[in-house]
Amino acid sequence: MCLLWGYNWVAMKVALRHAGVFDFTALRIALATVLLFAVAAAMKRPVKTHAWKAAIVIGTVQTGGFLLCSMWALSLGGAARTSVLVFTMPFWVLIFAWLILGERMRGLQWLAVTLAFGGLMLIVAPWDMHGTVASSLAAVAAGAMWALGTVLSKKMIAKNSVDLVGFSAWQMLVATVPLAIASWLVPSQPMDWNAEYIAYFIYATVFGTVIGWFLWFYVLNHVTAGVATLNALAIPVIAVVSAWLQLGERPTGIELMGMLLIGVALAILGAIAFRQNRPADPGPPSAAE
Repeated sequence: MCLLWGYNWVAMKVALRHAGVFDFTALRIALATVLLFAVAAAMKRPVKTHAWKAAIVIGTVQTGGFLLCSMWALSLGGAARTSVLVFTMPFWVLIFAWLILGERMRGLQWLAVTLAFGGLMLIVAPWDMHGTVASSLAAVAAGAMWALGTVLSKKMIAKNSVDLVGFSAWQMLVATVPLAIASWLVPSQPMDWNAEYIAYFIYATVFGTVIGWFLWFYVLNHVTAGVATLNALAIPVIAVVSAWLQLGERPTGIELMGMLLIGVALAILGAIAFRQNRPADPGPPSAAE
């Protein structure tokens, strides 16, 4: 999952050489939605959902808003910088959970947020208005959109009340609406269906979206949330290394320092999540295991 999602930032950046950002995103998500419904049917998961309000709100904010902002950021800036800034989402979760759910930040969480803010300032570099400020702000907004959707889903959906695969398909269907509108309103170059574009379009759609989401649900069903969080830290690392090797996106010294601060902050939050979600010692494994 981390390999697929980490490299997907490079795949999407290359694909945008041959298509408009919103055309590419709208078509990719529309096809991914069809494939997700097919996966849900093949797995014999319930396709119907009663959580329509949640699907509309979360699909619009967490998927539609997130994709609009992240793809806009990717079209304006580099894959490495965008992936790191988007993955500030855990810190936005803390802030939105405090504002919406009344969950207070404690102890090391404050340290993590402080470090992340310092890293953001180094990467965004607001003092350099001739840089890629617009791309950086769009990437941060994407992370905030994802975090807001996460908090809203916690508020609107009772635990285990919906099938995650089927619900994901529905909320992704909702997300295609703002993406299709943006694709229609914003003029762009026609898609150039050459071999490179087709290859990266297929990767972003099948591997980066459908299989990536399927693996994410598999991970969540087999490990604790803390372990999943710690492993997800590899995604921006893989994105940065891949963009460096394939696209020649070599971060500056200040950007590397900012990425390091965000990485340390993410590790702190991951360790906290691991400690909070670590189950009691179950004893030795059974013969069936």
